[in-house]
Amino acid sequence: MILLRRLLGDVLRRQRQRQGRTLREVSASARVSLGYLSEVERGQKEASSELLSSICDALDVPMSELMREVSDELALAELAQSAAGDAVPAPMRPMLNPVSVSSVTGRPNERVTIKRPTEAVDVVAA
Repeated sequence: MILLRRLLGDVLRRQRQRQGRTLREVSASARVSLGYLSEVERGQKEASSELLSSICDALDVPMSELMREVSDELALAELAQSAAGDAVPAPMRPMLNPVSVSSVTGRPNERVTIKRPTEAVDVVAA
């Protein structure tokens, strides 16, 4: 099962580490306890939208950029899960930008092409 809080925590940690900042620095700037921020990064706590806004401000990263990266990670995790044979439920509503995916046989490191109406992007299934 894919947990959104874990993906979100992983992206937050990577953003912080890219900047070479410590948990202590970001927690002080975001005005959140060090322990709580650590739990959010490890995917153990669900972050509220207010907390995410504070963390994004502290990291000087737009929340839309953070959520886009989380969305990309989620899409890759779903592809990998689908390739492993687990069913991924169909979306409840139509996607804004429909994509088509070439067939996935479940082989490790298989290259999958995701095609948008005007472009193609290659990804490697984990």
